[in-house]
This record gives sequence, C-alpha cells and structure tokens, in this order.
Amino acid sequence: MTKSEIQFIRSLADKRTRTAEGVFIAEGEKLIGELLASSLRVRRLYALEGVFDRSVGAEIVTVGEMERISQLKTANNSLAIVEIPQRNLAKVDASHSMVIALDRVQNPGNLGTIIRLADWFGIGDIVCSHDCADCFNPKVVQATMGAIIRVNIHYTDLAAWLAECKKAAIPIYGTFLDGENIYSAPLSEGGVIVMGNEGSGIDAQCAANITRRLFIPPYPTDRRSCESLNVAIATAVICSEFRRRQ
Repeated sequence: MTKSEIQFIRSLADKRTRTAEGVFIAEGEKLIGELLASSLRVRRLYALEGVFDRSVGAEIVTVGEMERISQLKTANNSLAIVEIPQRNLAKVDASHSMVIALDRVQNPGNLGTIIRLADWFGIGDIVCSHDCADCFNPKVVQATMGAIIRVNIHYTDLAAWLAECKKAAIPIYGTFLDGENIYSAPLSEGGVIVMGNEGSGIDAQCAANITRRLFIPPYPTDRRSCESLNVAIATAVICSEFRRRQ
C-alpha cells in the first residue's frame, strides 16, 4: 500500500472526511461479506491473504498494513471502504409502522446497539437529531453487526419532524417518570418511539410533541432502584413490548 492510501483510510475516522468523501469504513469478514451481498457499493476492499477471493476485487495486504489502516483497537482480517447510502426521510411512514426517533444520543456504542435492536424487531427507520452520534462512525458500524445495511438512519431537525408527525395525528411515544406503565398502556401498531439523551433524556422541544407518555416500572414497583436505564436497554424493553402486543 502507498503512504497516501494509508493516510486516506486513516482520515476516514473523522466525520468531516467521511461526509466530504461520501464513504465509511467497515471491518471484518462477516460484515464485509454482508455488504458485498447488499445493494451498498463497496469502493475498495483490503484483506489478508485467503480471506476473500480475488474475484470480489480484494486487494491483498500484509498484517502490518492492516494494523496501520484499521480503525479498531485490534485489527481485523479485512477492511472495506463503502459508499454512504442516500436515504429519503420523506418516504418514512410512521402512521403504519414503528419508527424510532433519537434525541441527542451521543454514545457510539448506544447508537450502534439501537440500530441492531431496530433490525431485530423489524423497525426499518431511525430518525436522529443532528447532534446524535454519526451512524457511520467506525465504532457504530461495528456495533450494528451488519444492521446498518438494513436499517435506514436519517438526520434532521427532530423537533420539527415530530411536530409534523403530531399534525398528522401519528402517535408519538416517549418515556418519562410520570408516564403510564408500559405494560398496561394501550399501544398502537404504528407510531414514533422517542428515546432521549443518555444524561438528560428528551429535551423540552421534542417532549412538547409527545402524545403518549410511558414509564418502564422497576420490579417490584415500590423498591428503591437505580435512577434510570441505559438508553439502549430501555429501547429494547420498549420495542419488545410493542412487538409482543402485535
């Protein structure tokens, strides 16, 4: 590999470079195998000898080169440069299907886990505020375990988008300490599930558009427990209960 190639790949750790170049990094044989079988376009593929057949366009690199270009603490056996897909928020229909909305979820691991959860529970779209973590951050991509291929992630002015959903009479759910017990509350088949920032929850502008306030109770309900759940765990509990009803 040339020095400029290595520098370019390493520069993709930065969001500004990914956005300017329109590409992101994916690592590992399983994830890249899924990407090659998907509609996403793999622009370049680097792999150790014997990992991928040359027929898929793999460029063979040494262990030392892979360690230099990897975005992970421990280098994998392959790395792909993938074109960022274009998603159309206007096509998202929250009136007939569930959509997850994320308000300022900034931890890459949490975002990656939520994308993976959405894939597991058959939720095809996640709408993020502009100040959420970047879904094409290498840590997020790896945490999704391939779900980033199947789940559409959109970035927008979240409060404004929720206001439009509210005008269209789409149910908008959010979790609050004064909300209704999720296990006895009526839940719809379609709608938006809003999850908030790791430290401060859902902000006031987004909260103003929420029409269904929910609460995940501890067990037993009168026992003193931790103050809150991790946002990814709370998302799993909520999605599971919605799907159980259906």
